[in-house]
Amino acid sequence: MEAGGEEFAIGVVISAKTTLGEEFEGQIVAFDRPSNLLVIHILPKSLMLLNRISISQEGVGRAERGERRNVRVLKANYIREFSVVSKGDDPLDPSSCMLDLNAIYAREDAALRQAEIEAERIGVGVTPEAQSIFDALSKTLPVQWDKTDIVVMKEVRVRSPYLPENVSGGTAAANERVKKVIDFERKRLHSRVPGQFS
Repeated sequence: MEAGGEEFAIGVVISAKTTLGEEFEGQIVAFDRPSNLLVIHILPKSLMLLNRISISQEGVGRAERGERRNVRVLKANYIREFSVVSKGDDPLDPSSCMLDLNAIYAREDAALRQAEIEAERIGVGVTPEAQSIFDALSKTLPVQWDKTDIVVMKEVRVRSPYLPENVSGGTAAANERVKKVIDFERKRLHSRVPGQFS
């Protein structure tokens, strides 16, 4: 659906139905005409029902401290039909926007820590089969990479080519557990893609 000038103006609150049948009400935060992209702050139904009359006076763009917003970016032509509910305040007005910088920094730190944890789980210079074995072991046991070796429970070491015979260290019980997982995972890999992992 091509948008006409004022209909997708910043601050306008619309009720929309997408081509996929989704229905929502939200305030337009931005509209980029060249890419035909809309940024919409999706409003909770309860807020819309309770404040439908006073939206223009109260200002939908204002957020309480710590409030999270559901923002959606979508192509305007994915909107099958819409109606203008009202005109709210400018949602990007700096005088009414609140940013909790401490919360933002905390979320950034948490995301960086999570990215580091996930990066440590990816072997460098290892085969896809080795990565699959690592992933299978990590489902039930604490594992980490030591260059191309898989270290399980900080005591059992699995060296390339990652066969049960290449398991060393640790207690006999731990050793046997790791061998069973490796054997099972190798069989699973060979049955899924015969001839790929030989």
